[in-house]
Amino acid sequence: MGLFERVIHESVAEFLREGIRLRVIGDSSRLPVSLQRIAREAEAATRNNSQLDLTLAISYSGRRDIVQACRSLAQKVHDKVLRPEDIDESLFAAELETSPANEHELLPYPDLLIRTSGELRLSNFLLWQSAYSELFFTDTLWPDFGEDDYLEALVSFQNRDRRFGVRK
Repeated sequence: MGLFERVIHESVAEFLREGIRLRVIGDSSRLPVSLQRIAREAEAATRNNSQLDLTLAISYSGRRDIVQACRSLAQKVHDKVLRPEDIDESLFAAELETSPANEHELLPYPDLLIRTSGELRLSNFLLWQSAYSELFFTDTLWPDFGEDDYLEALVSFQNRDRRFGVRK
């Protein structure tokens, strides 16, 4: 967690200079108080930036994200703010952590999900959002993942025939 603290702290000036908006998603209650503070401060400082959105998933769980979205919708039904028959994919997606609070558009779903360290699983990451993502697996460990690895993933992605669930 110290690595996250250091990188966020050291990057805020660059984020401001480059117009990068930082968002941190995940269960912040499980994070050290110092990381919670640095993340909140960085998010606040970069809130109005619009060149690029950078989302860090720290202590993030796709399953927890789905459960909290269900609970939120259930509460709205209970409070008679919403009818069950009105719930659709877009309403559900709006309750996920990747839906920016008080903003009108969702973060785009990932086109490409890169999984490092030789693992061949999603590991509870963006389960809803990655339904139609292309997957790229590499043995390279995350800290060592560099430009050559990224270009390899992009070339692999370019050679894919994306169908978004439609059969040919």
